[in-house]
Amino acid sequence: MNRAARVRTALRLRPLSALALALTLVAGGFAAWAGQDWYGAAHDEQAAYAEQRDAALSAGEQAVQNLNTLDHREIQRGLDLWESSTTGELHEQLASGRAEFADQVKEAKTVSTARVLSGAVTELDDRAGRARVLVALRVTVKASDGSKSDKDSRMLGELTRTDGRWKLSALGQAPVGGAPAG
Repeated sequence: MNRAARVRTALRLRPLSALALALTLVAGGFAAWAGQDWYGAAHDEQAAYAEQRDAALSAGEQAVQNLNTLDHREIQRGLDLWESSTTGELHEQLASGRAEFADQVKEAKTVSTARVLSGAVTELDDRAGRARVLVALRVTVKASDGSKSDKDSRMLGELTRTDGRWKLSALGQAPVGGAPAG
């Protein structure tokens, strides 16, 4: 190839090289920006707080559902679930009254099933490991004669983080309308 042909080839390749260099610089800049943005989001205190709030809500809803669901045919399994969902004074109350309560449920031959309708965290102290939740649920009770009844209720639960898990430490009925809490 003569000198003139090589110059023409080099001039044709320069725009392609310049375009490749420009695209590489743009891609590198985008990668740096995305990496910085990801790092900021991963180390954001608000994201960590939101994660704890979501974990508390999920555990609170599940625990309230657990404590409102019980089948007389699987009473020990149900009561084990109650105890694994709780901590503190509530746990102690359930454990100490377990045998008497099991006898009552077996005698009544009832099956109660709870379904969470909605829930919200009303208070969260992530550092202290304490939270409060409000959970609306529908409890269906099936009696031994086959009759069913549904009851909607709102429960207030207090949660304590124990061994990295949120567990119910108190549970009560939420006031409805202008009625005081009972």
